Amino acid sequence: MTAVSPLTKTARQAQIAGILTRTAVRSQEELSELLAERGVRVAQATLSRDLDELGAVRLRGPDGALVYALPGEPGGPGSQPGGLAGGLSALLGSRGGAGRVAAAGSRAGEGGADRDPSRRLARIAAEFLLSAEASANLAVLRTPAGAAQFLASAVDHAAWSSILGTVAGDDTVLVITREPDGGADVAAGLLRIAERRN
Repeated sequence: MTAVSPLTKTARQAQIAGILTRTAVRSQEELSELLAERGVRVAQATLSRDLDELGAVRLRGPDGALVYALPGEPGGPGSQPGGLAGGLSALLGSRGGAGRVAAAGSRAGEGGADRDPSRRLARIAAEFLLSAEASANLAVLRTPAGAAQFLASAVDHAAWSSILGTVAGDDTVLVITREPDGGADVAAGLLRIAERRN
């Protein structure tokens, strides 16, 4: 099984939240290095904005050094997979929060851009696809809490001939493909369209 994450803002912020919940990070440079080890390259200004949007603060650690921390408790930002306290608003911060899912769906009438199911899938994947893993004819997609059904609906409506259907939970979408080994192609395809939108 191969795990991959798109190079989207949402996926990058989920990686940052995951690192901060498991590791005492003292500086943005250290965080940048930890991200680079995971294959995520980010500019210092972008990293600073991400930390701000995630609500990261610097607190004194047990050894007296200042470390980055995220507000909340277990199940808060950084819990895996996508278990965010407050749903999408915790991950998306001041950019619209959970209302963004509803707003994303309401844009369907704007200029007709979302009447095309492929464009709608690309936009939604860019916003909410955190990672994709494949095994045989399955692809497992991770989203922030509350977004899985939204992504699954977009996948279903895109009507890819290689996909039999989807099953969605809160933060996970199971995609079943027609071919016995089609999961990797579907996961890779979804990652490609998500990254194209950024």
